[in-house]
Amino acid sequence: MAVLHLDPSSFKKVISQSTQPVLIDFWATWCGPCQRLTPELEALAAECPDLIVGKINVEDAENIQLASSLGVNSIPALFFYRNGKMEKQLVGFMGKNELKKKLGL
Repeated sequence: MAVLHLDPSSFKKVISQSTQPVLIDFWATWCGPCQRLTPELEALAAECPDLIVGKINVEDAENIQLASSLGVNSIPALFFYRNGKMEKQLVGFMGKNELKKKLGL
């Protein structure tokens, strides 16, 4: 599955309506580790078709409040949801295999 680019509305919809696990990446274009993480997330999404992977750019004004409400202080910030509930929060760059291990995929 392709990586989705989300805004607050689509984020809420994906989290609340998905029966699949969801991984959300809060990122910015100026963030080096975020840029390195993108191909890892794309590979993870391709390898795990039951996983929904979404990205939220914290540079977009509409996304700043969402990031703040979730306590995003450092990026990349990864939030992992199952059945609409956040299970794990990870910060920083990780390769695909490390992500799979930490998320239990």
